[in-house]
Amino acid sequence: MLASCTSTGSSTGVTRIDASTQTDLSGYWNDTDVRIVAESLVNECVNAKAISAFTYGKKREPVVIVGTFRNQSDEHIDTSIISKKFEIALLNSGKVDFVASSSERGEIRTERNEQQTYASESTAKSLGNETGADFMLIGAVKTIIDSANNQSTRTYYVTAELIDIETNRKLWAGEDSSIKKLIKKSNYRY
Repeated sequence: MLASCTSTGSSTGVTRIDASTQTDLSGYWNDTDVRIVAESLVNECVNAKAISAFTYGKKREPVVIVGTFRNQSDEHIDTSIISKKFEIALLNSGKVDFVASSSERGEIRTERNEQQTYASESTAKSLGNETGADFMLIGAVKTIIDSANNQSTRTYYVTAELIDIETNRKLWAGEDSSIKKLIKKSNYRY
């Protein structure tokens, strides 16, 4: 018995484009938005007075840990991408040091504990020598939507805050609301 398959749908074509090319197909949050917001807020954060004052007073860079970036928008946004972009840019600025996030620390602690049993004494890493963070970076993404007829605007508000872990003082806060999109929908459906 011989079976035959025929395609009745349209074919899919894929074209590779440069990662820095701005593409906006749906009007929703995308990689271009992440890049714009991260560049803006990271630049503000590394130049914050709190960082230079800490470095001057303590004679070392502050140690930062990335906390939660909350998605308070009306759409699915993977905020781990935003927080990782912040971490990379801040670390590469040379103005702060970082410690592993809480999820990363669990894996590292497991390895260190296993070294106590399985690694040679000369290479096993000591317990209780972790570096404590001075500041925590947290943030949120929110949207405001305005709609009428077949048009809508989506404005994204991204906030970030640097908080002193010992005192809970907010040392820096930044906001970027430069992402605003006008979306026009056709009356016709195909």
